[in-house]
Amino acid sequence: MPRTAANPAAPTRTPRTDRPAPYAVEQVRNGRGLVATQRFPRHAVILELRGRIVSAATVWSMWDRDPRRAANCIRFGPESYLDPGERPGAFANHSCEPATALFREGRRLLVVALRAIKPGEELTHDYSTFLGADDVWTMRCNCGEAACRRRIARFDRLPAPTLERYRRLGMIPGFIEATAID
Repeated sequence: MPRTAANPAAPTRTPRTDRPAPYAVEQVRNGRGLVATQRFPRHAVILELRGRIVSAATVWSMWDRDPRRAANCIRFGPESYLDPGERPGAFANHSCEPATALFREGRRLLVVALRAIKPGEELTHDYSTFLGADDVWTMRCNCGEAACRRRIARFDRLPAPTLERYRRLGMIPGFIEATAID
């Protein structure tokens, strides 16, 4: 969890580049994914997702020529997305019981441990936390969790207890919450 008034001791730095990467891209349940190569305590910042910040119109145009790339773009603001290209963010998979969450801190998108993570565990997050009420994208879920929702959709369609927990943890950015239709 990023540093906030409620959590002033939370780490805000990404791992140093002169150390081995704290993750690897490996074969996982659903293709390739990010897998921890070391232990992480709860609230640890694991990595920063990097890429180009592009407009919603750019993402829409990608659907015709490169749908996989378009699907990997992560909403970054009301009308902008982070396009990870072939960087690690392109391999950040979904789970209905995620090990991590994404937190936007200024112009940075951080992957933060929601619980203690062991080496070999996949670093998943819940895609719904970055899908606004105005998003039309959905995906069939194959996360394999007992609590699998079977369909990934916008945040306001999350089960009430999940939505409440995500809000309590600060996992849904303000710009996503602002899309809710009253």
